[in-house]
Amino acid sequence: MIQWQKSTYSGGADGNECVEIASSEGDFLLRESDAPARILPLTPTTLSALLTHLHPDRP
Repeated sequence: MIQWQKSTYSGGADGNECVEIASSEGDFLLRESDAPARILPLTPTTLSALLTHLHPDRP
């Protein structure tokens, strides 16, 4: 069973506007809580690139 973790930046404790992440066999899975069936599989490299793109000023 996949264990999803909600982003700490998501609003509200049980809101439907959350980004969730899980790990699976060395890769990551990303989804939005309002569309849980749509899952974006990411390698560690692509997840890093996505986070860098979203927050270019962070190291």
